[in-house]
Amino acid sequence: MSTYTDPAHFDRLYGADPDPWKFATSDYERDKYAATLAALPDRRFTRCYEVGCSIGVLTRQLAPRCDAILGVDVAEAALVSARERCADQPWVTFEKAMVPKDWPPGAFDLILFSEVLYYLGIEGLQDAARRTEACLSPGGVVVLVNWRGNTDGACTGEEAAELFIAATPGLTPRAPARAEKYRLDVLTNG
Repeated sequence: MSTYTDPAHFDRLYGADPDPWKFATSDYERDKYAATLAALPDRRFTRCYEVGCSIGVLTRQLAPRCDAILGVDVAEAALVSARERCADQPWVTFEKAMVPKDWPPGAFDLILFSEVLYYLGIEGLQDAARRTEACLSPGGVVVLVNWRGNTDGACTGEEAAELFIAATPGLTPRAPARAEKYRLDVLTNG
Protein backbone atom coordinates (compact mmCIF):
# COMPACT_ATOMS: atom_id res chain seq x y z
CA MET A 1 0.00 0.00 0.00
CA SER A 2 1.66 3.24 -1.12
CA THR A 3 -1.21 5.57 -0.25
CA TYR A 4 -2.35 7.22 2.93
CA THR A 5 -4.03 4.83 5.36
CA ASP A 6 -7.74 5.63 5.46
CA PRO A 7 -8.59 7.55 8.68
CA ALA A 8 -11.65 5.30 9.06
CA HIS A 9 -9.18 2.48 9.86
CA PHE A 10 -8.12 4.35 13.00
CA ASP A 11 -11.71 5.28 13.89
CA ARG A 12 -12.53 1.55 13.83
CA LEU A 13 -9.51 0.71 16.00
CA TYR A 14 -10.36 3.31 18.64
CA GLY A 15 -14.04 2.38 18.43
CA ALA A 16 -13.17 -1.18 19.38
CA ASP A 17 -10.57 -0.26 22.05
CA PRO A 18 -9.84 3.21 23.49
CA ASP A 19 -6.12 2.29 23.67
CA PRO A 20 -5.59 -0.18 20.79
CA TRP A 21 -1.78 -0.17 21.05
CA LYS A 22 -1.75 -0.16 24.87
CA PHE A 23 0.15 3.15 25.00
CA ALA A 24 -0.84 3.68 28.63
CA THR A 25 -0.03 0.20 29.91
CA SER A 26 2.59 -1.71 27.90
CA ASP A 27 6.20 -2.13 28.95
CA TYR A 28 7.23 -1.70 25.31
CA GLU A 29 5.60 1.73 25.09
CA ARG A 30 6.92 2.82 28.50
CA ASP A 31 10.48 1.87 27.55
CA LYS A 32 10.16 3.43 24.09
CA TYR A 33 8.87 6.70 25.57
CA ALA A 34 11.77 6.77 28.04
CA ALA A 35 14.26 6.23 25.20
CA THR A 36 12.56 8.93 23.13
CA LEU A 37 12.77 11.47 25.93
CA ALA A 38 16.37 10.49 26.69
CA ALA A 39 17.34 11.03 23.03
CA LEU A 40 16.24 14.68 23.14
CA PRO A 41 18.88 17.33 23.76
CA ASP A 42 18.93 18.52 27.35
CA ARG A 43 17.04 21.77 26.82
CA ARG A 44 13.60 23.31 26.80
CA PHE A 45 11.62 23.56 23.55
CA THR A 46 9.56 26.57 22.56
CA ARG A 47 7.09 24.92 20.20
CA CYS A 48 6.62 21.17 19.66
CA TYR A 49 4.58 19.47 16.93
CA GLU A 50 3.65 15.86 17.66
CA VAL A 51 2.22 14.03 14.65
CA GLY A 52 0.06 11.02 15.54
CA CYS A 53 -0.28 11.91 19.22
CA SER A 54 -3.00 9.27 19.78
CA ILE A 55 -4.29 9.34 23.36
CA GLY A 56 -1.58 11.73 24.57
CA VAL A 57 0.57 9.47 26.74
CA LEU A 58 3.88 10.65 25.25
CA THR A 59 2.49 14.18 24.91
CA ARG A 60 1.99 14.35 28.66
CA GLN A 61 5.58 13.26 29.23
CA LEU A 62 6.90 15.84 26.73
CA ALA A 63 4.87 18.69 28.22
CA PRO A 64 7.23 19.65 31.08
CA ARG A 65 10.01 20.26 28.52
CA CYS A 66 7.97 22.43 26.14
CA ASP A 67 6.41 25.89 26.26
CA ALA A 68 3.75 24.81 23.74
CA ILE A 69 2.76 21.51 22.15
CA LEU A 70 0.42 20.90 19.25
CA GLY A 71 -0.56 17.24 19.05
CA VAL A 72 -2.47 16.01 16.01
CA ASP A 73 -4.20 12.78 15.09
CA VAL A 74 -6.78 11.62 12.54
CA ALA A 75 -8.97 9.85 15.13
CA GLU A 76 -11.29 12.08 17.15
CA ALA A 77 -11.75 9.38 19.82
CA ALA A 78 -7.99 9.39 20.46
CA LEU A 79 -7.99 13.18 20.70
CA VAL A 80 -10.80 13.15 23.27
CA SER A 81 -8.64 10.91 25.47
CA ALA A 82 -5.55 13.05 24.83
CA ARG A 83 -7.39 16.23 25.84
CA GLU A 84 -8.57 14.56 29.05
CA ARG A 85 -5.09 13.24 29.82
CA CYS A 86 -3.49 16.67 29.39
CA ALA A 87 -6.36 18.85 30.67
CA ASP A 88 -4.18 20.31 33.45
CA GLN A 89 -1.55 21.44 30.89
CA PRO A 90 -3.06 24.46 29.08
CA TRP A 91 0.03 24.90 26.89
CA VAL A 92 -0.80 21.56 25.23
CA THR A 93 -3.40 21.64 22.44
CA PHE A 94 -4.79 18.95 20.20
CA GLU A 95 -6.32 19.10 16.73
CA LYS A 96 -7.75 16.62 14.30
CA ALA A 97 -5.52 16.75 11.23
CA MET A 98 -4.57 14.64 8.25
CA VAL A 99 -0.83 15.15 7.84
CA PRO A 100 0.73 16.33 5.59
CA LYS A 101 -2.31 18.01 4.01
CA ASP A 102 -3.35 19.74 7.24
CA TRP A 103 0.06 21.13 8.17
CA PRO A 104 0.02 23.96 10.75
CA PRO A 105 1.53 27.39 10.09
CA GLY A 106 4.60 28.68 11.86
CA ALA A 107 7.89 27.26 13.01
CA PHE A 108 8.64 24.47 15.48
CA ASP A 109 11.85 23.62 17.29
CA LEU A 110 10.76 20.03 18.03
CA ILE A 111 8.82 17.80 15.63
CA LEU A 112 8.03 14.24 16.59
CA PHE A 113 6.77 11.36 14.45
CA SER A 114 6.37 8.28 16.66
CA GLU A 115 5.29 5.14 14.80
CA VAL A 116 3.18 7.08 12.30
CA LEU A 117 5.24 7.77 9.15
CA TYR A 118 4.31 4.54 7.32
CA TYR A 119 0.61 5.46 7.59
CA LEU A 120 1.12 8.63 5.52
CA GLY A 121 1.75 6.79 2.26
CA ILE A 122 5.04 7.16 0.40
CA GLU A 123 4.18 10.51 -1.20
CA GLY A 124 2.64 11.79 2.05
CA LEU A 125 5.71 10.75 4.01
CA GLN A 126 8.01 12.57 1.60
CA ASP A 127 5.76 15.65 1.65
CA ALA A 128 5.73 15.60 5.47
CA ALA A 129 9.53 15.39 5.43
CA ARG A 130 9.82 18.44 3.15
CA ARG A 131 7.33 20.40 5.28
CA THR A 132 9.23 19.41 8.41
CA GLU A 133 12.51 20.69 7.02
CA ALA A 134 10.85 23.94 5.85
CA CYS A 135 9.25 24.80 9.22
CA LEU A 136 11.99 23.65 11.59
CA SER A 137 13.46 26.54 13.58
CA PRO A 138 17.25 27.02 13.55
CA GLY A 139 18.74 24.52 15.97
CA GLY A 140 15.55 22.46 15.74
CA VAL A 141 15.18 18.76 16.43
CA VAL A 142 13.18 16.08 14.63
CA VAL A 143 12.58 12.71 16.26
CA LEU A 144 11.52 9.67 14.25
CA VAL A 145 10.48 6.51 16.06
CA ASN A 146 9.60 3.59 13.81
CA TRP A 147 8.48 0.02 14.44
CA ARG A 148 11.06 -2.37 12.98
CA GLY A 149 8.64 -5.14 12.08
CA ASN A 150 6.00 -5.28 9.39
CA THR A 151 3.35 -2.57 9.45
CA ASP A 152 -0.11 -2.23 7.97
CA GLY A 153 1.02 1.05 6.39
CA ALA A 154 2.68 1.94 3.10
CA CYS A 155 6.13 0.60 4.03
CA THR A 156 8.16 -0.80 6.89
CA GLY A 157 9.44 1.42 9.68
CA GLU A 158 13.00 1.01 8.42
CA GLU A 159 11.93 2.16 4.95
CA ALA A 160 9.92 5.05 6.42
CA ALA A 161 12.92 6.35 8.34
CA GLU A 162 15.22 6.05 5.34
CA LEU A 163 12.70 7.76 3.02
CA PHE A 164 12.25 10.61 5.51
CA ILE A 165 16.00 11.09 5.96
CA ALA A 166 16.55 11.04 2.18
CA ALA A 167 13.84 13.70 1.71
CA THR A 168 15.44 16.06 4.27
CA PRO A 169 18.96 16.73 2.97
CA GLY A 170 19.27 19.85 5.14
CA LEU A 171 18.90 17.84 8.33
CA THR A 172 21.73 15.95 9.97
CA PRO A 173 21.01 12.53 11.51
CA ARG A 174 22.36 12.29 15.07
CA ALA A 175 22.26 9.65 17.78
CA PRO A 176 20.61 6.79 15.91
CA ALA A 177 19.40 4.04 18.21
CA ARG A 178 18.18 0.57 17.36
CA ALA A 179 16.18 -1.41 19.86
CA GLU A 180 14.90 -4.88 19.14
CA LYS A 181 11.47 -3.65 18.01
CA TYR A 182 11.99 -0.01 17.01
CA ARG A 183 14.51 2.43 15.61
CA LEU A 184 14.89 5.95 16.90
CA ASP A 185 16.45 8.68 14.75
CA VAL A 186 17.21 12.23 15.84
CA LEU A 187 17.78 14.82 13.12
CA THR A 188 18.88 18.42 13.56
CA ASN A 189 19.39 21.46 11.37
CA GLY A 190 22.06 23.13 13.42
